[in-house]
Amino acid sequence: MAEQHEFDKDYWERHWHQAHSDGPGAMGSSPAHPYLAKETSGLVPGAALDAGCGAGAEAIWLASHGWQVTAVDIASDALARAAERAAGSGVSDRVRWVEADLTVWEPGARFDLVTTHYAHPAMPQLAFYDRIAAWVAPGGTLLIVGHLHAPGAHGHGQHPPAEASATLADITAGLASTRWEITTAEEHRRAVTGPGGHEAALHDVVVRATRRP
Repeated sequence: MAEQHEFDKDYWERHWHQAHSDGPGAMGSSPAHPYLAKETSGLVPGAALDAGCGAGAEAIWLASHGWQVTAVDIASDALARAAERAAGSGVSDRVRWVEADLTVWEPGARFDLVTTHYAHPAMPQLAFYDRIAAWVAPGGTLLIVGHLHAPGAHGHGQHPPAEASATLADITAGLASTRWEITTAEEHRRAVTGPGGHEAALHDVVVRATRRP
């Protein structure tokens, strides 16, 4: 029987310690999510926040395309890998790495872009999205890339709590029409190469919204 786990700091430190390799499909060397370029191509680069940045693929991509990025994650192993990758990409001066718990951390500023890709803090997923949405400046963009967890999809004898998954309808319903203009609301299925070179199927949810001035 699968054991349910929580997305606390201990879990993510173990997760990234195990993922810290350069083998086929290693998460520490994966490219940025394919939706990032598509959904930000028409935006003027400014200040961006990557909430739950992991090994930094999205933060580094944004920095290389002119954004000044604050990248936050709870796992020190992930941030160490991210800083190495940023240095190798020549964008260290455009990214500020912050080790913090996103359930309690406050940025002290608002951003032209707030984005999150597969981030799971130790709180219900919809509450997390609502929390980071408050950090978007008027006229700024919120980009959420999440995934629907199929039963047994995580393997390793573990599965995430039910509140870690959020549907497209759940996410869009949480963005009040008086405050947000939703410009993208899509679901996608794609295949990726996971750790060890194994193929994995992902069911992605992509939501982009602009905060009304």
